[in-house]
Order: sequence, then structure tokens, then C-alpha cells
Amino acid sequence: MLHKTRGLVLNTINYNDKYILVQIFTESFGRVTYMVSKAKGKNVKVPKSLFSPLAILNLEVEHQASRDIQRIREAHPEVHLYDISCNLGKTSMAFFLSEFLTRVLRDADESNHLFYFLEQSVQVLEMTDKSIANYHLVFMLKLSHFLGFYPNLEEYRENSLFDMMNGEFVTYQPLHRHFLNRYDSKALSLLARISFENMHHFVFSRQDRVNIINKILEYYRIHLYDFPTLKSLDVLHELF
Repeated sequence: MLHKTRGLVLNTINYNDKYILVQIFTESFGRVTYMVSKAKGKNVKVPKSLFSPLAILNLEVEHQASRDIQRIREAHPEVHLYDISCNLGKTSMAFFLSEFLTRVLRDADESNHLFYFLEQSVQVLEMTDKSIANYHLVFMLKLSHFLGFYPNLEEYRENSLFDMMNGEFVTYQPLHRHFLNRYDSKALSLLARISFENMHHFVFSRQDRVNIINKILEYYRIHLYDFPTLKSLDVLHELF
């Protein structure tokens, strides 16, 4: 049965000489793996060039719940990501978020709210002409809201410690080892006020930004099963 849905490209995997596998987070079905031909030419309805990281597509797809791999009948870009494809910083950010979302959304079901957030976030990355050095910090914090473990960053008090198990600031040292020291906790508390609109106003040293992103990833690792090290993170650290 054919369905129309929008989708955000997570990643592609080389399957064999004729096909690639594309993992897409769809508005209608959640995360789905599709088989796409490597064939080239003017008459190809689904060119593999469409499936760049974070591409937002309008899709006509076959969908059978009994299948692990589905097929795409037609695909067209909903948004053209010119700047993301040409700007080195934005391209690197897209590759990082692609790898991050591939890990985070492994078992995600369909969600209009989550898809809308992802779509709007990608458009912010494409359209902004200001610094994106803090973009991934905002993105990952906001995404945790949809995954059910958004941290409470509003209740910071001087010398508090951030308890990563419970996602809150505390005035005492937790009995477990998953907490931030006072310096990192204060740095994290600044993120309570950061957004896509004002992120360019927040100035962190490169080392502080590296520490924050590593701690946010550790926070994800605590709350998600089998969350591995991200290979693209080192490149991002070099740029931002």
C-alpha cells in the first residue's frame, strides 16, 4: 500500500553494488529503513543524491509492517539545503547531528511534534547567518524534552552540583558518580537561557564548550541504552 509522508534523512549505508539503505525518520511511521537504487539518469524517480544528512523530503512510499526494509516510489526535497551543503561549519554540524540522531532515534515511533521540531531545527541551521558554535548544545537539550528526560536547569543555586541521574541541581554530593563538579554545573546552568534565537550571544571558550557537549552526551548515555561514542565529534570540536 502506498503512503505519502515527509521524512528527515538520518544516514545511508552501502548495501551492495546496486542499492543503498537509507534510514529516515518519517512523520507517519517513525524511523524506517528504505532500499534505494544506485542507478543514475534523468528517468530515475528516486536519485540517491537526495539523501544527504538531514535532508527533508516529501516521500511516496510502500509500507508493510511485516517488512524490515521498505521501498520509496518517489521522493522530492521539501526544503533545499543550499547553505548546509556549501558551508563547511554547517556541513560538519549536519554530519554530527546525523550520526547523533541515528543513535538516539533507533526506536522512535511516529510523532508529529518530534518531526516538526527536527524540521524547524534544520531550517534554523540552514537559514541562520550568525554563529552556530552553540547550535548543537541547544539542539540536544531541546531534543531531550521529546525523549522524556529534559533536565531541570532552572533551579541552579551558587555552588550547586548537577545530578545527571535525576536531571537536577542539588546542594549535596550524590551517592552515585554521575554528577558534575561545581564549575561544570555553573556552565551548564547558563544553558537554561539559551535558544536558537539568542545562541550567538553566548560566549564559551572552546574548552568549556567541549566540556559541556561531552557532559550532555554523557547525560544521554545515562538515559539511553547502548549509546556509543560518536565518530564525528572530534571534527566538530576542531571547528567550534
